[in-house]
Amino acid sequence: MKNNTKSSSGIILILFLGVLMGALDISIVGPAIPSIAQTIKMDSKALVWIFSIYVLFNLSGISLMAKLSDRFGRRRIYVISILIFAVGSIIVAFAGNYTFLLVGRAIQGFGSSGIFPVASAVIGDIYPPEKRGRALGLIGSVFGIAFMVGPITAGLMLKYLSWNYLFLINLPIASFVIWRSLKILPTRKNRALNAIDWKGIILLSSFLFFFAISLYAITPEKIIQSLLSLHFIGLFLFSVLLLILLVLSEKNVQDPVVMLSFFKSRQLIVVLIIASGAGIFQASFVFMPGLAVSAFGVVPSKASFMLIPSVIAIAIGAPLWGRLLDKIGSRAVIVCGLSFTCLGLLLISRISHAMNSFYVAGAFFGFGLSALVGSSLRYVALNEVSGDERATSQGMIAIFISTGQIMGSVLIGVIAALKGKTEGFKTAFFWISVISLILIVVSFLLKSRKNELSTAVNSIV
Repeated sequence: MKNNTKSSSGIILILFLGVLMGALDISIVGPAIPSIAQTIKMDSKALVWIFSIYVLFNLSGISLMAKLSDRFGRRRIYVISILIFAVGSIIVAFAGNYTFLLVGRAIQGFGSSGIFPVASAVIGDIYPPEKRGRALGLIGSVFGIAFMVGPITAGLMLKYLSWNYLFLINLPIASFVIWRSLKILPTRKNRALNAIDWKGIILLSSFLFFFAISLYAITPEKIIQSLLSLHFIGLFLFSVLLLILLVLSEKNVQDPVVMLSFFKSRQLIVVLIIASGAGIFQASFVFMPGLAVSAFGVVPSKASFMLIPSVIAIAIGAPLWGRLLDKIGSRAVIVCGLSFTCLGLLLISRISHAMNSFYVAGAFFGFGLSALVGSSLRYVALNEVSGDERATSQGMIAIFISTGQIMGSVLIGVIAALKGKTEGFKTAFFWISVISLILIVVSFLLKSRKNELSTAVNSIV
């Protein structure tokens, strides 16, 4: 395939729309929850599983979809992922009871597990190292756009239509993406096919599933009892056992789903550590409206709009950081991004009764976060692995980010419960700013721009 401007722009559009579909779905679920609760009677604990089951099945599917993409080609797996996501959306839209709602959300989560990792891998396939940053930045800006457009769209639609129609938005987008993907998305002949590592896929997915379930078993209001309960201890120890079995299994597999060689690269180890931190930062973002309600006494709807400076900063920052990646390299961008994130978190932990301080802190936080989640971490991974391992490396980034999200949500929930909402949230944000400060130091272990370009894997389709 010739890497001309016209074809590259068309491919970026298809990747952009696919990721946008998944991101919009995340941003419209929140506003839809009250309407869903009225139609399908459920308590607050049951409502949590509308989010949780999506995350769990997303985590479980990432390793499989990423490996299949490296093995059978990007186009095929990207189209299948979009199709699965669309099927899940249909089930959610027509769900008449709680069971079908959860089944649809699980299928959506599984389908979304192949969208972003494969999209990032395609960018590695069609762009040389010196041009990958700006493309990844454009894809990363999708989340900022989705979190601006999603709640507004949801609010307008819910005023005139039932919540079911929110999930039908995905169908025309999915149809267009599938149609265009089959026409223009590149596919590539990969290395000789070995037996699929089904054992590794099952062990990895099971480990992530039970690890997440064990953390969800922690009740913030009863932290000590939760940690000492047989339920938590049993689930956690079982997840550790699965992890040990996974490592032992992958040592003897010719084409493993977890490339243990990744952990021999200092560059990749550092990036995966930072990816976990980025997940914790994303979890912090979710709790910001709760802090606004508690600290300023505003209603939840206004608290959501108070995130607009953060969201705009993400939408502006992602493409800007992407361009800077191509100019100054990943280490400089990651250090700067973590610095802005740290400053934002620190300011949030010290907010007074002045709302302006919340807006400023949120803007710093969003701007810094956009450097991490949108492009830089994926950029490093693309440069460090061969073409046959790109989607697998992107899947690993996604797994570590998602795991960080789960750990972050539990951490913040526990601290908020122990210290009371306002002081608890502020204390949690302070300690997360300490984590970001530690990660700034760690990020200096990354390669300089000169070394990064000289050692980058430069195979393109």
